[in-house]
Amino acid sequence: MSEAAQDSTARSDDHANDALVGLNDVSVEVRGHIGIIEMHKPPHNFLTPTLVEEMATALEVLDGDINVRSVVIAAEGRSFCAGANFSAEPGDTEGIIENDGSLSPARRLYAAAYRIFSVSIPTVAAVHGPAIGGGLGLAMAASLRVTCLEARFSANFVRLGIHQGFGLSATLPMQLGPSRAAMVLLTGRRFNGEEATSLGLADICVPQDQVRQTAIDLATEIAEGAPLAIRAVYSTLRSGVADEVRRATEHEVAEQERLLSTEDALEGIVAVMERRPGNFLGR
Repeated sequence: MSEAAQDSTARSDDHANDALVGLNDVSVEVRGHIGIIEMHKPPHNFLTPTLVEEMATALEVLDGDINVRSVVIAAEGRSFCAGANFSAEPGDTEGIIENDGSLSPARRLYAAAYRIFSVSIPTVAAVHGPAIGGGLGLAMAASLRVTCLEARFSANFVRLGIHQGFGLSATLPMQLGPSRAAMVLLTGRRFNGEEATSLGLADICVPQDQVRQTAIDLATEIAEGAPLAIRAVYSTLRSGVADEVRRATEHEVAEQERLLSTEDALEGIVAVMERRPGNFLGR
């Protein structure tokens, strides 16, 4: 390699390292040919624009390293990702919903989600606990999902009185087919890990204490393949998915903004927090 090429490679590596050093809500580890990205917002890893942007940045950095052939997405705490934190006090956290009721942070979040779907490196999600709402969307952004009986998968948006997001309008029909996607979205039902695996929301169900290692083992098995071939095959399998997700999220956020202003959305959020059925009036 020429000195100029070496300098260029060094600058590229430095830029990647700088990007990773700046992360706060996620950490990145490389073991051999696999990367491990872990969310660090316990106990529930509630979605924020910053969390999703950091996840996207970490994936893009690993995607840019040909020595990394697959990635595990994991989480610290009780939940994999419990979606938006509707119970937060104003100013407590960087939420999806602004204090004035607007949803502008969601547009930022979904722009980052598009970046996650755009990488060419396969990912395995280690879903050891609840993946709820947008957290389910994040889990469905992975190539494969390992879970356990104790996990809960739910697209609970209708119970909140709002529209689904994080590209679930696209990913659930692709993964489950139209009828099963409709059942997940229209009922807002919670599925345990076994039910989710049977339905197609997850791929492997193991004891809870084996979820992360099983995901690492699966990612390691993937990484035994030739790196250029892995990326070529994965890019073919995901062809058009990122663009479909971008179209879906543009519609989803507009519907979320519209429905958030309704009385039903206010009632739904309170009802979910109080763990009771909503008293919806259609206004």
